[in-house]
Parts: sequence; C-alpha cells; structure tokens
Amino acid sequence: MTRTARTFLITGVSSGLGRAFATAALDAGHSVVGTVRNDADATAFNALHPQRAHARLLDVTDAAAVRAVVGEVEQSLGPIEVLVANAGYGLEGTFEETPLADLRAQFDVNVFGAAATVQAVLPFMRTRRRGHILAVTSMGGLTSFPGVSAYCGSKYALEGILEVVGKEVSGFNIHVTAVEPGSFRTDWAGRSMIRTPRTVPDYDEVFEPIRAARQNASGRQLGNPAKAAAALPRILDEPHPPAHLVLGSDALRLVRAGREAVQSDLDAWEDLSLSTDYTPDDAP
Repeated sequence: MTRTARTFLITGVSSGLGRAFATAALDAGHSVVGTVRNDADATAFNALHPQRAHARLLDVTDAAAVRAVVGEVEQSLGPIEVLVANAGYGLEGTFEETPLADLRAQFDVNVFGAAATVQAVLPFMRTRRRGHILAVTSMGGLTSFPGVSAYCGSKYALEGILEVVGKEVSGFNIHVTAVEPGSFRTDWAGRSMIRTPRTVPDYDEVFEPIRAARQNASGRQLGNPAKAAAALPRILDEPHPPAHLVLGSDALRLVRAGREAVQSDLDAWEDLSLSTDYTPDDAP
C-alpha cells in the first residue's frame, strides 16, 4: 500500500504520547504542526525537523485562539489532513473531595479543548470531503476507576461527542477515531496529574492504596509510547478505520471487563427495563 505524506495537527506535543505521536509522524515523512504552551517547548519541537516540524503556541481552552491557529495553518502550510486532539491532563481524587472548580477545569481542557479543536478543523475537512480526526481519550473513557471521577467523566463525555461526530460526518469521507490508551510510560501520573488534597478519612481504606499504587507504578507502566505512536499510522489508510482504538493489554483487559459488567446488568434487569413500555392495557 502506498502511503502519502500528510499534514498533521497534534495538540500537546511537548511530552508524553503527544510527543511520541508527533515524532512517529515526522519519522514517517509527514509534516506536523504541534501545539505547545511556551517558547522553550516550541523551540524544542521545531528542532525535531527543520522543514516538517512546526510548533504553534496554543491554549486549547481558548476557542478563538484554536480557530485562529487552524485557519493560519490551513493558509500558510496547507490542508490539515489528520487531527490528533491529544492535549489533556489527569485529576486524581475522590469525587466528594474534588472541588467543583477543579472538575470544571478538567472538563475545560479534556472536553471543551478537544471539542474546540475538532470544530475548528471540521469546516475545512468537510469542504474537501476528506480527513481523519483522532482524539486521545483513555481506557477511563470506556470503563471507570475509583479516585479519578473527574478524569473518567471528562473522557466519557469526549467519547460520546466523538461517536456522534463520527456518525454525522461519515458521509463526507471524514473518519473519527477515539484512541483509548491504557497505562503508558509517560508523565501522566507525574507532572501531568493534579492530585486533590485528602480531607475525608472515611475514604482512606479504598483510596490510599490506589494513590500509592499509581505513584509506585509511574515509570514502570506496561505501555510503550513509541509503539502506541507506531499504531496510529496503521489505521490512516484503512477504508474503514475503527471508531475506537484501544491501546495496551491492560486497557483491553479492563475495558472488556467494564463492558461485561454493563452487559451483566442489562441481562439481569432486562424484564424491568422492558416493563416501562406502553402496552395495549395502558390505553385510556
């Protein structure tokens, strides 16, 4: 199969999976516009390739700035053919202990930042009748874990948006893929995670072991970021790419278990679910 060079827009390329995705795309001969938050990261990203790495300063929570960057890239560098909406962060803490302001901030980046980026590229892709939108959610967008309610909530919300967008734009030859990584050796559990202070001792028994295990596992996770990055190009030339791409053996195991739990509830309570429909006896 012949693979053509494309222009990628990848948000959050200063480190972690975003940097891995960008590096793999550059190594494959593509051009990459990568968004970062400061000048030092922009300089470092531009240095990855003198002609094909293009850093842009961007706060994805500024929707007007997102639209401006996308418009400028389309005009100066050409069509954005692949979007990877990757920018995001983790918020750890039990739900009761998580301030609502922190919950809103989590959604502002992980949901509305991604949504703004997808909305900004869609008019161009729709007009051209081609494109591929990928957004990095998480295995926590398909199953849930104690202690990261805000994070899982934001990723579940993004999953729902992406599923609907994929159905809305399928007639325009635009593909939409939610990428659900498991635990990878990035800074997600380190500098990319905000930890809510503990205030309610009742949660010590359930939560403290989870927090300790996550901190202890940092740097020893199963997932290899380079292999995750190598997986993405494999779906770009597929005529029917996946709507969901789970990455990592841990993610596959845990997502399957979460789906089986939902199916178990559906089966166990099927009669009650069916009992709420109108029947002929309900007619006035």
